[in-house]
Amino acid sequence: MTDTRATQKTAWTGATALLFDLDGVLTPTAVVHEQAWQELFDGYLAETGHPDGYQESDYFDHIDGKPRFDGVRDFLTSRGITLPEGPTDDDPANTSVQGLGNRKNRIFNEIVDSRGVEPYAGSVRFIHAALELGLKLAVVSSSRNAPAVLKAAGLDGYFPVVVDGQVAAAVGLPGKPDPATFRYAAELLDVPAEGCVVVEDAVSGVQAGSAGNFRAVIGVDRGAGHQTLLDAGATFVVDDLDELL
Repeated sequence: MTDTRATQKTAWTGATALLFDLDGVLTPTAVVHEQAWQELFDGYLAETGHPDGYQESDYFDHIDGKPRFDGVRDFLTSRGITLPEGPTDDDPANTSVQGLGNRKNRIFNEIVDSRGVEPYAGSVRFIHAALELGLKLAVVSSSRNAPAVLKAAGLDGYFPVVVDGQVAAAVGLPGKPDPATFRYAAELLDVPAEGCVVVEDAVSGVQAGSAGNFRAVIGVDRGAGHQTLLDAGATFVVDDLDELL
């Protein structure tokens, strides 16, 4: 990382709005998603007798940051598996793209309900600093559980705009790595893209920010890797957002 701390701070303090991903940026629920995906596909692959089991790298290679059902499709494609799509409200017990996606959601909610959600302390400090500077804030998440996670983490009062998977589906927006959801959040905040900074930990999210002509893209390395995020289009990468304070 070649950017100085002063350059990093200028990149966001000169902005009008910050557009945050949720899982892995504000809350450690990316880990919960990872666990839920592994439980889902470990079970499915074992049930079907598929020889290639789920690997930790599969989450970052095929799933991380994408809308849930896109993650199901892309993982199955990586294993040469094609399943029927199924209805959007398909029973989680059914073996379809939608059924598996809904099964993963059920597993995720069970984990959150049993363990709760604690936000990253550095991210909370960063939010407070941004608000003191008068910046507008939004959450842009592929998850359909974003409002529930924000509420569980005590962060829901900070974000007047939340564009999650349910909003994207209702409005007809493509998911990350397309920049459409970030652009929609900027529109709702009434801020041009050039005045917004995207904050992301996922490769697909960084790619979305890079493609959207935003002021900057802050990559937060929660496991994807500094160079990987830089290669995806991050302006710079930090390990925690309080590095920018």
